[in-house]
Amino acid sequence: MYLLIGGTSFIAAHTVDEFLSRGEKIAVTCRNESFNKHYSDLGVPVYNLDLRDKEAFDKLPGDFDGIILLGGLLPANATADLVHEENAADYFAVNTIGTINVLEFARRNGINRVISTCSYADVAGAWKKDYAIKEDEPRNYGYSGDHAVYVFSKNAACDTMEYYNRQYGMKNAWFRLPPVYGVGPHGSLKVNGKTIKSGLQIFMEKAARGEDISVFGDPQLSRDVVYVKDVAKAFYQAMKSDKTYGLYNMTSGRGITLEDQAKIIAKVFAREENGVSKVVYEPGNGNNTPSFLFSIEKAANDFGYEPEYGDFEKMMEDYKKDYYDGKFKELFHYEDLI
Repeated sequence: MYLLIGGTSFIAAHTVDEFLSRGEKIAVTCRNESFNKHYSDLGVPVYNLDLRDKEAFDKLPGDFDGIILLGGLLPANATADLVHEENAADYFAVNTIGTINVLEFARRNGINRVISTCSYADVAGAWKKDYAIKEDEPRNYGYSGDHAVYVFSKNAACDTMEYYNRQYGMKNAWFRLPPVYGVGPHGSLKVNGKTIKSGLQIFMEKAARGEDISVFGDPQLSRDVVYVKDVAKAFYQAMKSDKTYGLYNMTSGRGITLEDQAKIIAKVFAREENGVSKVVYEPGNGNNTPSFLFSIEKAANDFGYEPEYGDFEKMMEDYKKDYYDGKFKELFHYEDLI
């Protein structure tokens, strides 16, 4: 049996589905009870756990074959307004010390592998359109903004995972994730503690209504995104491979421009009665995120990772199906597209 820590994320829900579909047993931990019924109905054991509480780990069974660590504090769910308050300590308490608590639990119980995640912004200074970043790229990140301390805390956590690899002979690994698409809580996110509607949600809503979709800044900015079902499958593949070790880029391995994203979403989410949205360009309104692309060669070599949904249109078609089928809607309460 495997243990997934941080069961109340959409990546967790999909990952549990992936493991169950392959006949694997998996248990989850949650900090609140909102997902308990969902997992219990699937026959998945649920344990209450706060990553910061070292003693709480003593209440968990210790006979797991591996651990997937998805619990953590992210800028998208942090409530702190950095203009008025500072939450650096929270990031380190949850993401860094929490990871150490997981590693110690694993070490004490002879669990040889923990797989976690890190931020793709740890190499933000190297982002370019036609340069596929590999895992040996030196870290290059910023020191301001609502993502900065998050990156620091995740870097420290992953460095500690490597320390446990070398000190205790473990085979820990961590996935560098870009934006992950898939049904879940993507209608809004927090920026500096303020809730805003996500760009993806805006595009989908406008496409469903047949309204013009605006692309701000350079329409040829290219981004390497990934689908949640590919990530979930990668967790399974990585957990099963003897070669899995260290950092992996977990992306689609291909870029998609903002223009093409808008056009594909306009096509996929169009309703017959409203027609296909027109994509309009507003170059005067800047887009501050540069292009980025990652190599997935290491993951392919070590555990056979090959994205099923690397093609953005195929990704959006599956996203649309899950959205209208109401997949996980009882968990994330996303609104119908209008």
